[in-house]
Amino acid sequence: MKANEMERIFLIVLDSVGAGEMPDADKYGDKGANTLGHILEAKGSGFSLPNMEKLGLHHLLNLNSSLKQSDLLGNYGKMASLSPAKDTTAGHWEMTGIVLKKPFPVFLHGFPKDLIDEFENLIGTKILGNCAASGTEIINRLGDEHVRTGYPIVYTSADSVFQIAAHEQKFGLDNLYKISKIARKMLTGDYAVGRVIARPFLGENGNYTRTKNREDFSIDPIGETILDVLKANGQNVTAVGKIEDIFNFRGITKSIHSRSNEEGMDVTLKEAQLPVKDDKKNLVFVNLVDFDMLWGHRRDVDSYAAGLKAFDDFLPKLTAALTDKDMLIITADHGCDPTYKAHTDHTREYVPLLVFGKSLKKGVNLGIRKTLADIGQTTADIFGMPQIENGTSFKGEII
Repeated sequence: MKANEMERIFLIVLDSVGAGEMPDADKYGDKGANTLGHILEAKGSGFSLPNMEKLGLHHLLNLNSSLKQSDLLGNYGKMASLSPAKDTTAGHWEMTGIVLKKPFPVFLHGFPKDLIDEFENLIGTKILGNCAASGTEIINRLGDEHVRTGYPIVYTSADSVFQIAAHEQKFGLDNLYKISKIARKMLTGDYAVGRVIARPFLGENGNYTRTKNREDFSIDPIGETILDVLKANGQNVTAVGKIEDIFNFRGITKSIHSRSNEEGMDVTLKEAQLPVKDDKKNLVFVNLVDFDMLWGHRRDVDSYAAGLKAFDDFLPKLTAALTDKDMLIITADHGCDPTYKAHTDHTREYVPLLVFGKSLKKGVNLGIRKTLADIGQTTADIFGMPQIENGTSFKGEII
């Protein structure tokens, strides 16, 4: 099959599913991190991901496999990040063509007083917190005071984020989203964090739980992405999960805001089962967030492993729904090793690259790619679109 005959690419990001430390991991405090490798090691021989193994997972991790390279159904490799960052926005932007020259700002000791004063003035109330903290810990620590005073909780982490937590019923979702948008508009220049995140929660008396009604508010991508190119050329970009938030809705023609891995997989399968219309190319861009949000940061190895198993079990349903003119890419945006004890933040790792298509070559070792942008460049190449600024296409290796 010729490359330009491909109709759809399903790009699935397993949020935080890293594939081993990058050479500069020590500069990020992440030496020795290996999200996938350590989970497989921790779960032992009784745990397996047979469907991803068939695509080449064990080969890219240099693990023993019962499958020879010639037996594989997919192609495999791993990718480095050229951006000097290990956060969600940088990872997703890079895989669509944007390589950051400098990282987004972080505020490990809380935000400057003048910034908080401005925010309080704009929202008309005081805030609580203003520190780096675990999201689950801070709502249980400050939740009662928040409910009593009505003051929203502001916190951050080692990521470039301005997070606002508030009780979903007492404070109100609409109010939380409103002040999050105010924060996003305010955070510019040296304060332009990658994301403002609204973190609603429920509960009472020191026992609070975050809900699935989280919303992310990102800055506009600082450059052209493959999403922009596709949309400008009359093609389709379907965003599933928090993709619309990460790109601030730019370059997207259809958006489905799923709120869990399970919902995201269901939506993706339904999209795969839809017939192709109008002879348009379609990039279906999916983020499965639970790996990072629920299990990675909380260092929950067992739940992380169960999530990987659920995705692995889902894969045969998805691949069966794909046509001969479809391609599937499975990757990640960074690591978040749940066995890592030095901190609870993202880890600087390579990310996996698994590529499957019924009409593609099989068992090709795509090697260690220099940048996540290779995905965007390959998408442009396969769909016959203009080249993007960064990345090297691997089209010729798989078709």
